[in-house]
Amino acid sequence: MSIIARNIKKTFGTYTALSGVDLNVPDGKLVALLGPSGSGKTTLLRIIAGLEFPDEGSGRIEFHGEDVTNVAAGKRGVGFVFQHYALFRHMTVAENVAFGLTVRKRKDRPSKSEIADRVNKLLKLVQLEALGKRYPTQLSGGQRQRIALARALAVEPKVLLLDEPFGALDAKVRKELRRWLRQFQDEIGITTVFVTHDQEEALEIADEVIVMNNAKIEQVGTPQAVYDHPATPFVYSFLGNVNRLQLPWRGFSSGDAPVPYTDETNKIAFVRPHELEVLRHRAGLDGEVASVRSIHSAGSIARITVLRGASEYIDVELSRQQLDELDLAEGDSILLRVRRSRLFSEDYEI
Repeated sequence: MSIIARNIKKTFGTYTALSGVDLNVPDGKLVALLGPSGSGKTTLLRIIAGLEFPDEGSGRIEFHGEDVTNVAAGKRGVGFVFQHYALFRHMTVAENVAFGLTVRKRKDRPSKSEIADRVNKLLKLVQLEALGKRYPTQLSGGQRQRIALARALAVEPKVLLLDEPFGALDAKVRKELRRWLRQFQDEIGITTVFVTHDQEEALEIADEVIVMNNAKIEQVGTPQAVYDHPATPFVYSFLGNVNRLQLPWRGFSSGDAPVPYTDETNKIAFVRPHELEVLRHRAGLDGEVASVRSIHSAGSIARITVLRGASEYIDVELSRQQLDELDLAEGDSILLRVRRSRLFSEDYEI
């Protein structure tokens, strides 16, 4: 079931939440709406679900070519999972999963045996088949979120929408559930859109990432494409760590074309920490002179902060092996070379 949104505008009083947004979610894909708070991603998700509607005279939502813009949420065939589970505390796990089926009108309601069978299949699907008789308070946060997902799937939705599904969980559980959701999506193949502000989450599990900022879409692409080829300064800054280097710079490369020197003083070079090469400062070598200010070597990657000139601090990432070979200490003088970068004008806005 594909999802298309065309020219979606949404205002709340004088505040613009969405400004002419276009969206295309392919059938069966897992797509992330990624952006900071206030970027419009949750509003867009709620409009897709039918919990909000575009401003009058603007916008159109299509499910597999069918216009559902003015269709109520309950008739769109959408499964919605909230950040805080929204499970009924007085119901067992099985009763929570069955809820959407048991409240249907009699003519649309499956038989009790059919409901029980579907609940059992869903509990097995989310790997919690032994917990049907427990209550939500007897479950961990990760288990509750999987039950919320099973409940959303019980009504056999056309699309699945997740609003910050792992935001209330601790880091370890969140990582485990991310891996589980990716495997789960591969098994069931339902078109899924999830909202997150966690870049690692989006890049790890999504088929496609839609980066939003200031009520608009900044870039759409695969996780690798948006990370390796950011279209705007905002995307570069939001996805991972980045240095903004003042030009001119010796030992510089822009994209795939290395140049020994650039004097484009009206430009800013965006360079990720791992795209900088560190050399011991020796006569005859080309590069920018800097001094080591701090070294953090816990873990597999060493993170070094260096000072270029009087006030330009730059972050560099090296492997532990590279750090050992360089034998660096705080205060050492080094040379920096840029392996890969992207130039933007100084008047950019983030």
